[in-house]
Amino acid sequence: MQYACHCGRAWPRSALRAPLRGCDERRRIVAAGSQSPRVLAAGFRTYFNRMQKMSMSFRRFSSLATSLATLSAAAFCIAPAAIRAASAASPLTASAVVSPVASASAAREAPRPDGNAGPVYGPELEGFDYPAPVEQYPFTSQGAALHMAYMDVKPTHANGRTAVLLHGKNFCAATWETTIHRLSDAGYRVIAPDQIGFCKSSKPEHYQYSFQQLARNTHALLESLGVKDATIIGHSTGGMLAVRYALMYPRETQQLVLVNPIGLEDWKAKGVPSLSVDQWYQRELKTTADGIRRYEQSTYYAGQWRAAYEPWVQMLAGMYRGPGKQIVAWNSALLYDMIYTQPVVYELGQLQMPTLLLIGQKDTTAIGKDAASPEVRAKIGHYPELGKAAAKAIPHATLVEFADLGHAPQMQDPEAFHKALLDGLAAVQVNR
Repeated sequence: MQYACHCGRAWPRSALRAPLRGCDERRRIVAAGSQSPRVLAAGFRTYFNRMQKMSMSFRRFSSLATSLATLSAAAFCIAPAAIRAASAASPLTASAVVSPVASASAAREAPRPDGNAGPVYGPELEGFDYPAPVEQYPFTSQGAALHMAYMDVKPTHANGRTAVLLHGKNFCAATWETTIHRLSDAGYRVIAPDQIGFCKSSKPEHYQYSFQQLARNTHALLESLGVKDATIIGHSTGGMLAVRYALMYPRETQQLVLVNPIGLEDWKAKGVPSLSVDQWYQRELKTTADGIRRYEQSTYYAGQWRAAYEPWVQMLAGMYRGPGKQIVAWNSALLYDMIYTQPVVYELGQLQMPTLLLIGQKDTTAIGKDAASPEVRAKIGHYPELGKAAAKAIPHATLVEFADLGHAPQMQDPEAFHKALLDGLAAVQVNR
């Protein structure tokens, strides 16, 4: 069976399932936009208007077109470099550009037959506001021109220290919002990047993901900003990345902070079955706000739910409602494969810097748990045990436990979490 694209070309079903497939007209729009942002905005308005009238194979696409047309002038016009990187059309040329986006409230609600209504965001989270100006670090990696989004928040009264915040798998730099403010108020310069494959950063069609590669990318960003050493704070998957970064750059890591990091056990060795990248991709294509919400309520927030958590659900779900759904899902699949196949637990004993472990005791996170047998599920994701084992394995570790909190203590109880964090940071002598 074939489907008609808005440009008049007939695509086979297999082509429409590809992670990233554009058409000649879209490429012409992007190429013209590289010379004139106004041309880019006008081109995308025409592009989305045509899509609205066609019956596309991407389910629900017509309802998304109107919302995306609203965003095109704001998000796409002011950030053509980000669009070109996402579509792998041409490299960035600016060394660092501020990337303001349209207000999240401007993203219209998209009616959905499955009840999954909500805002529509672009593949690089165009349309979602961050708590500080977003800048871009352009670089070349694995032969591809990429850009890494980040926030660099400088304090009013600096204490001479820099904190780098590394987000988790289902999180973005924006989810550190409260932590950014608290650290900045305490005198820390705060740098919060979106890793490649996530949120406002590039999502390449082909990339060999590894924690070493992400650590190198992060280190290159910090070098470009003149940061020679820093306190590295990682949450969830960001905790695994923080461990790898600290192992690769020990002299440039003043202190390591791990907030409910995953990777404190080897799920593969414990019997969680392997899933292929294609299987992960098919799973990710089914992502909905309802599914995200149910998972986060049970795993991240210990069964609790508050309205304050909902923007983070919509932040993720909005990318899966947009035209970039396939490339978002594809990168997510590649990243899950990285997480599953690259454990860091066996190297915790090599960490020589002061390490603060902040562990919510009701966390049950374990990658691939839903694909495991009941017997395997019963023995993974026990954070009271995992936190203590990590503290024992890491030579200079301090463990702080939050008895009633889950996977995201910084969001579930900001006051208790940030008191423990600031106290732990203040206890470390930076001239070690």
